[in-house]
Amino acid sequence: MACLLEAPLRISVLSEVTATSRHYVDRLFDPDPQKVLQGVIDMKNAVIGNNKQKANLIVLGAVPRLLYLLQQSSSSLELRTECAVVLGSLAMGTENNIKSLVDCHIIPALLQGLLCTDLIFIEACLRCLRTVFISPVTPVQLLYTDPTVIPHLMSLLSRSQRTQEYITQIFSHCCKTPEHQTVLFNHGAIQNIAPLLISPSYKVRMQALKCFSVLAYENTQVSMTLVNVLVDGELLSQVFVRMMQRDQPIEMQLTAAKCLTYMCRAGAIRTDDSCVVLKTLPCLVRMCSKEHLLEERVEGAETLAYLMEPDVELQRIASTTDHLVAMLADYFKYPSSVSAITDIKRLDHDLKHAHELRQAAFKLYASLGSNDEDIRKKITETENMMDRIVSGLSESSIKVRLAAVRCLHSLSRSVQQLRTSFHDHAVWKPLMKLLQNAPDEVLVMASSTLCNLLLEFSPSKEPILESGVIELLCSLTQSDSPALRVNGIWALMNMAFQADQKVKVEIVRCLGTEQLFRLLSDPDSNVLMKTLGLLRNLLSTRPHIDQIMSSHGKQILQAVTLILEAEHSIEVKEQTLCILANIADGNTAKEILMTNDDMLQKIKYYMGHSNVKLQLAATFCISNLIWNEEDVQAVVSSDCSLKGSQERQDKLREMGFVDILHKLTQASDPNLCDRAKTAMQQYLA
Repeated sequence: MACLLEAPLRISVLSEVTATSRHYVDRLFDPDPQKVLQGVIDMKNAVIGNNKQKANLIVLGAVPRLLYLLQQSSSSLELRTECAVVLGSLAMGTENNIKSLVDCHIIPALLQGLLCTDLIFIEACLRCLRTVFISPVTPVQLLYTDPTVIPHLMSLLSRSQRTQEYITQIFSHCCKTPEHQTVLFNHGAIQNIAPLLISPSYKVRMQALKCFSVLAYENTQVSMTLVNVLVDGELLSQVFVRMMQRDQPIEMQLTAAKCLTYMCRAGAIRTDDSCVVLKTLPCLVRMCSKEHLLEERVEGAETLAYLMEPDVELQRIASTTDHLVAMLADYFKYPSSVSAITDIKRLDHDLKHAHELRQAAFKLYASLGSNDEDIRKKITETENMMDRIVSGLSESSIKVRLAAVRCLHSLSRSVQQLRTSFHDHAVWKPLMKLLQNAPDEVLVMASSTLCNLLLEFSPSKEPILESGVIELLCSLTQSDSPALRVNGIWALMNMAFQADQKVKVEIVRCLGTEQLFRLLSDPDSNVLMKTLGLLRNLLSTRPHIDQIMSSHGKQILQAVTLILEAEHSIEVKEQTLCILANIADGNTAKEILMTNDDMLQKIKYYMGHSNVKLQLAATFCISNLIWNEEDVQAVVSSDCSLKGSQERQDKLREMGFVDILHKLTQASDPNLCDRAKTAMQQYLA
């Protein structure tokens, strides 16, 4: 019987709630302004802390009516203010509430309200705007649609501490792109917000500080300006240093450290400046200790990783500060069963966000180990570190996987680690698995790591080869992403270095000559350079050179001709001439060159080029062509060898190469001079 009664009872309760809510909405349409005002005040009291009531009122259409009353000049200031307060309260509900408010065009209505002169109404509108804009579902671009809004907000900063707090908070949440930074900068954000850093209100100081952190991030123009700003006679950087002192709230210490970090990374402060080495870096290391909250440890580690990413000296200092490398190992053990967290909500939050700690630790380890061999060794020797990285590669969180592979990439720059830790833990296996199906950002980092594992001295190279990696790498070269094309061809280049004929044939077969020559005309110079490197490695050792040139010689020389005739960098042309030098070192391949007068003329041109690197590479080609190979050819009779080299020498003499070589023996560059002399000796032999 109870089951039969349950459904009607629920309907009855729901109708009662809806009826109560409907009563609040109906009162907004009363012809008596006083009753409307009282209705809005009653609604305000009803929705405080009551998300269900907020949702009901939104569904019943309260928002359009409140916005209408707020915008009517006939409404009293008190009514308009109370409407703004209720709308602000509705915005403090769920994300769906915010979406509904934005869909009802609350933002333009509130921005229009800021043109009123009454301070209390302005503060109510700003408070509601702040609540709407700090939600992740609000399109921040709505702040920049009307070009008059930002300058007007700047003019309101001086009105009160509340306007200062709300406006700076809006700015810090709505500054997401370089374009936003430029708009705020051009409208005087620095001059207007800097004085707020010494406001008597902590909230104002804090929001002003957050504003500077988002303005300075990866922005050289802003950072260079900030470094010269004075606040009450004190340099801004020193104000930030004071805010990092231990007696300041953690939030303030962290945000001030971020400001100085961003200014340093933008080039406005030197990495060896005392405010970086003695203040910012130690403050961020301090944030990584386990007495801080999870989010503070995450932010501290990620900011520290960013600060020292390009600077080896900061990496060395950080690695010896407060046992940082060992301290980060705790990030993988949190929260443990014995964590001293008595707050159940906090424990639940930390369990859900523990992956962020692992992500931050991997990022910081990657930054720490990006240059120094001793630091890498210290990281890999930290308890279970390699196992943790391997586990990280298969975590469900994409951000953790990316951070783990970034860490692995950083450590893979070490010859010693490739030969020891990487081999012992067979890291190539999870790396290969990761490469099978991952987003592009993970693929770029994973394939970059694979390039290092395929270096000639890496013990992982053989098992990777046996796992059928060539096909995977060839598919990367067809990617729309230039970074993936570079990594695919780079890995193939490393694989082809001093490889067996079987491996080289498989690379050419799998890549296909069409794709190989397509890569030789790739618009990305890095792709082109690595493709030339691959070709150079394929065309090494005489039997390999002869075999590849016998089957693909015509196409290779066509590609080489196009590169030498086009507008390319010195490095590209040098690499191309080195390929010709390799071809000229073949037994039968050199004859393909000798019958191509156009190519010989190009080599001759580069021997007289103004760039020594190109002269040297071109001289290598000729040196190999005229070489008398009597002592190295076991298969061909010495008579044939001598006859072949003599004919080549005679033809090259007729084309004027001997005269050029003679001139080059007087070259100021010792390497070029020696190479020319060695070549000349062949004519005298």
